[in-house]
Amino acid sequence: MSKFKFAILVSIVAISGFSQGMLLPLIAVIFEKEGYSSSVNGLHATGLYIGVLLASPFMEGPLKKFGFKPLILVGGLMVALSLFGFLWLQSFWFWFLLRLLIGVGDHMLHFSTQTWITSISSEERRGRNISLYGLFFGLGFAAGPLMVPLAEINTSLPFIVSGSISLIAWAFVFFLRNDFPEHDTGSTSFFGTAKRFAKASRLAWVAFLPTFGYGFLEASLNGNYPVYALRTGIDVASVSIILTSFAVGAILFQLPLGIISDRYGRRNTLLFVMLSGFAAFMAASFAETLVPLMICFFTAGMMVGSTFSLGISFMADLLPKNLLPAGNLLCGIFFSIGSISGPFLGGLYIEAVDSANFLHVVSFILLLIFITLAFYRQKKLEPVSS
Repeated sequence: MSKFKFAILVSIVAISGFSQGMLLPLIAVIFEKEGYSSSVNGLHATGLYIGVLLASPFMEGPLKKFGFKPLILVGGLMVALSLFGFLWLQSFWFWFLLRLLIGVGDHMLHFSTQTWITSISSEERRGRNISLYGLFFGLGFAAGPLMVPLAEINTSLPFIVSGSISLIAWAFVFFLRNDFPEHDTGSTSFFGTAKRFAKASRLAWVAFLPTFGYGFLEASLNGNYPVYALRTGIDVASVSIILTSFAVGAILFQLPLGIISDRYGRRNTLLFVMLSGFAAFMAASFAETLVPLMICFFTAGMMVGSTFSLGISFMADLLPKNLLPAGNLLCGIFFSIGSISGPFLGGLYIEAVDSANFLHVVSFILLLIFITLAFYRQKKLEPVSS
């Protein structure tokens, strides 16, 4: 892969992260001020990830038929136009539809770029390359929450900025030469995809747990935490700083953890970061002022902010190349399941439990994944035919 191609791919991913990082806290704050309950607010945040789930079974066929570039172009344009759509009408259900469309577009971007990078990366550099992918997504995601205060100037301003940046990045995709995934003689029908899903799940199920955990963590932190924080007396600007602290920690340690996983193994690295992330969020649950919260969130970001890219690398280690498209789709599906369940369950917990500390939910999920990884023993796999 040329440096120019890689730079364009990770830039596209960064813009996708920017739009997601902005939308979750921005709409959560807007709806909280309009009086929506935390559970309804969390349910609305699932629109983006429902779009991912609806599109996933139908992605593999178009990718094999048309290649990587067309899917990235269609997905990028869908995201940009949907962001501008928020300016047209402020309606609960219309905004839910726009979130769903952004989910479909974002998934086209992520699926195409992930599969492209994992399929042409050597095993000894896979962790490094995927961590750079995660790094640029994290850079975009870190910048996203910083757009939230602009809504106090004008509600439309964050959507105009993000939509414009998305269109600029989208234009650079035209410079790429199209390519296709590893040849597979299997059917590209829905049932053919389902068979490959089953085979990939049997071989790499444990690698999908970190992507589920990251989806739960990311969506609930950005969808629920602003609501929880506002109700405990933390102002909007401080919420933005706290969430950005987590993202900055993730950014700084994406590449080092990717390189460490290449050297010491993906499972060992994941065990370390899951346990450390659990400890950091438990510490944050006892913090009450801005500086301790920033430190705890920064530490948590250092540890668990790379779990999605580590999960993808782990999946690519466990699967043959012809199953990488199915494996990348399943990573996206499990990420979306986590992202859907996170805000909704977090919102219910905040409402149902008196004096509930939302961060205990996140800590519990990380601990469960750590325990599962600790008991997992990788078996020597036989070669899988096309």
